[in-house]
Amino acid sequence: MKIMRVEKTLVSTNRIDAFGHRPLLVVQERVGGSYSVAVDAVGCVPGDWVICVGSSAARDAAGARDFPSDLTIVGIIDRWEAQG
Repeated sequence: MKIMRVEKTLVSTNRIDAFGHRPLLVVQERVGGSYSVAVDAVGCVPGDWVICVGSSAARDAAGARDFPSDLTIVGIIDRWEAQG
């Protein structure tokens, strides 16, 4: 699991059918770090600190073992102060 911050919504109108209409969000692990795209399974908004899972856990959390996801948001953190 990773703690990440939601930066913005990613709009993608052309995508494979398996993605359905699940929201995609741009997340960042730390300021100045690289960006990743995560499937939103819990209803986040930009600025939220979230818990993300990867690999097979990401597919399970998104709803199915065959879901094409590498990173899925599974929780919103109520209080978190980033360090560094």
